[in-house]
Amino acid sequence: MTDRRYLRISSAWVFLAPALLLIAVFFFLPIFAALLLSFTDFDIYALGDLDRLRFIGCNNYLQLLQSPLFWTALGNTFYFVIVGGPLSVAVSLGAALLVNAPLTRFPGFFRAAFFLPVVTTLVAVAVVWRYLYHPRYGLLNYLLSLAGVDPIDWLGDPDWAMPAIILMAVWKNFGFNMIIFIAGLQNIPTQLYEAARIDGAGAWRQFRYITLPLLGPTFLFVALITMIGYFQVFAEPYIMTQGGPANRTLSVVLLMYEEGFRWWNMGYASAVAFVLFALILAGTLLQLKLRQREPS
Repeated sequence: MTDRRYLRISSAWVFLAPALLLIAVFFFLPIFAALLLSFTDFDIYALGDLDRLRFIGCNNYLQLLQSPLFWTALGNTFYFVIVGGPLSVAVSLGAALLVNAPLTRFPGFFRAAFFLPVVTTLVAVAVVWRYLYHPRYGLLNYLLSLAGVDPIDWLGDPDWAMPAIILMAVWKNFGFNMIIFIAGLQNIPTQLYEAARIDGAGAWRQFRYITLPLLGPTFLFVALITMIGYFQVFAEPYIMTQGGPANRTLSVVLLMYEEGFRWWNMGYASAVAFVLFALILAGTLLQLKLRQREPS
């Protein structure tokens, strides 16, 4: 029996070895290399001559914490996560409830329509939304003019640029979470709602005491992937505003990109990446801890 068990384990490792090797080479090895780079002054000069590469310890991290630009980018990123994350989850849940409602006709059509922005190229989406945000000819300003509101320079005003990007990001991404919420709603037994209606519970009480508690694991998953995705916001500000105006839409990932691929400060950019990793890890652990403390 022992030899047979050993043979099964050995066979499993043989079949797993190619996949594990690829993961190690293309995932863990680059992460380890980036971690090492974060403790060096690797830049464009070191690319041509490795003798210029020096180990500088934690200087990149100390310089990062003393950089006003990093704190600006971090504040913008937190703003995007704190405002855009809950808004995206709320819109996704609302859409899922509407699509999954018994009275909704053609639910398959609406699922496909709401999911379409998720699979649409961000560049195409950004071009359309730039026209919507145009200060003179945009649809949003036209609608505001009908209500007597002066035109807003959505992407040029420092006070409105980030809300405009959040609105576009929520519209583009809510369909993915909506599909996950629909799957969670369809796993709730219909007998619970029938029993609640017999007991005289209205729609709000059914939602509060049946839907929300049973969607707890789904909420946790959606909250985690939304937080992780929104912390890594890059494409939206890069395409729409290039981090402007006045760095009000500069995100941590956009800062990392500029330091690494515009100024070729690879060591400093790697330090930015691992600070962001620490923030995402802390946020994930915090959400898991809060979920564990909730009464079952």
